[in-house]
Amino acid sequence: MITIIDYGAGNIGNLIRALGAIGKNTFVAQKPSDLPDKTKVLLLPGVGAFGPASEMLQKSGWFDFIKNWEEQKKPVLGICLGMQLLCENSLEGGYSQGLGLFEGTIKKLTDVPKLPHIGWNSVKWIGPSPIPWGGKYEEAYFYFVHSYALEVSRYTTGVTSYGRTSFSAIVQKKNAIGFQFHPERSGIRGLMLLDWAIQKLEE
Repeated sequence: MITIIDYGAGNIGNLIRALGAIGKNTFVAQKPSDLPDKTKVLLLPGVGAFGPASEMLQKSGWFDFIKNWEEQKKPVLGICLGMQLLCENSLEGGYSQGLGLFEGTIKKLTDVPKLPHIGWNSVKWIGPSPIPWGGKYEEAYFYFVHSYALEVSRYTTGVTSYGRTSFSAIVQKKNAIGFQFHPERSGIRGLMLLDWAIQKLEE
């Protein structure tokens, strides 16, 4: 069971359809007390600004719940703003606290053609890709919508370049994975990557 956290800042419909397409059972929880016992992975989506989203997580009780969940080594997947919220903090609209699952500060993209960064862009794995795209290990394209990002860090496993700037497109550790892009809006390769991430977290 994949439980999607609905805290008022996520595109839930697309995620439900994408997860259904790869055969995953989903449940949407608006508060921690809704969480089914059979939940294996918490999925934190998100669109919009970091500060208000962080406040909504705190008001709904999810902020401390997710931190405790991760401290128990249970798996979490963050997508777009959800990935950013898994980091320590953000400078979007001033300073806002994140969940701290990954080290680093979310900062505005600089030295880029325009903002927001919208559309398809490539992701290059640091080291061999764990997924054979069409039988070959190579970079793949995914759909981005954002103006802020995490710098490349020790948890970065996928990097994207935009203009003269490179940032973390994928961050990963044993029980947490984050995607800056939208795999649910990235066609068949996005579905493949989403399936891989869930399988990895459920190991």
